[in-house]
Amino acid sequence: MTTTDPDVSPIPYSAAALEFRDEIRDWLKRNAPDELRGVEVPRDPSPELQAHLDRWADTLTEAGLMCVSWPKEYGGRGLTGVEVALMNEEFARAGVPRLTRGMGEGLVGPAVIAHATEEQKRRVLPPIISGEHVYCQGFSEPGAGSDLAGLRTRGEIDGTDLVINGQKTWTSGYYKANWMFCLVRTDPDAPKHKGISYVLLPLEVDGRPNGVEFRPIRRMTGKALFGESFLTDARTPLDNVIGGLNQGWKVAMTTLGNERGGSATTQHVAFERQFWRLVDLARERGLAGDVRVREQLAWAWSRIQVIKATGFGLVADLAAGGSGTGLGNGSTAKIRWSEFQRRLMEIAMDLAGPDALVTGPGYELDEWQEDFLATRSHTIWGGTAEVQRNIIGERVLGLPKEPAPARKKEKEAVR
Repeated sequence: MTTTDPDVSPIPYSAAALEFRDEIRDWLKRNAPDELRGVEVPRDPSPELQAHLDRWADTLTEAGLMCVSWPKEYGGRGLTGVEVALMNEEFARAGVPRLTRGMGEGLVGPAVIAHATEEQKRRVLPPIISGEHVYCQGFSEPGAGSDLAGLRTRGEIDGTDLVINGQKTWTSGYYKANWMFCLVRTDPDAPKHKGISYVLLPLEVDGRPNGVEFRPIRRMTGKALFGESFLTDARTPLDNVIGGLNQGWKVAMTTLGNERGGSATTQHVAFERQFWRLVDLARERGLAGDVRVREQLAWAWSRIQVIKATGFGLVADLAAGGSGTGLGNGSTAKIRWSEFQRRLMEIAMDLAGPDALVTGPGYELDEWQEDFLATRSHTIWGGTAEVQRNIIGERVLGLPKEPAPARKKEKEAVR
């Protein structure tokens, strides 16, 4: 049995769930592409790998394995949280990527299903499933990151259109997108969390740019996987406002709830693979017998098992009819995996020794150097570790709110 085999899970799955698991397992045996087995999809795949991924995405779409948690009437399979977890486990077990439609599937779709009109659902959702519409996110702004409600991008009504002007930042995946889902202030006189609208914005209209300019933000790794967005008289029909004009905050909360949920049931699979590569590095360096190194590796393995147990706890909650969000699951999972990855990469740098410092022209970053630099941001994006601890303390444990000066200091530190 593999460590990801649901057969050894402590969760008492129903007969229907196990039948579904067997269906997915059999399908993967027949259809999983050999060229993608064991592949961990990078954010910037090579053209050759991207071609394989595109073919696999088409296969999954034809089999009805995209947007699987969406209701059947909107093109999904209506899978329960338990079934989605089992499906994730089976893809991990087969060693092939469980591709999705990215932000369109995980963030836009749930918000549209929960808050849009029937006409909007019928119009917006099918192009996400097919892959025709690819979304990037326009939420954060230079002065509105953790304090998202402080956004200043304006949306003004002009006939049947909304005209948008402002700036967004940390726009992930902008280079692949042809649509943006964004928050704009449509009533500047309303209280802070009011007067905000959730808008779907095409990046081109009739083949011409729609007033959106992207400027890449280069990370420490040298790659630019997100950017700044400058919106100048960008236009979208009022029909693309989801949840009603000035009612966007509640829609945004649906999106953020999905963003912070993560893949808690399968995260440990990638972490275990990375751990064993790290063990190999220790052996290559002749450090496998060093007591300090062994202690660090033991620490890493124990944390992976905690993350794995947390995932099983999430599935147990879902199997018992819960929402999977009890006891601050989203926040605790985010803290655990993000802080774990940062520390794991620090251990990797220690093991690499002086070689970890070699970079520059002619010396491309290796796997450990790139992951070390990338993980510096993991405790910031998707809700900082400080914000997540406040959520747990105040909303889960019922502790009093932090004094106002501490809040102000924290916001200034994030900026």
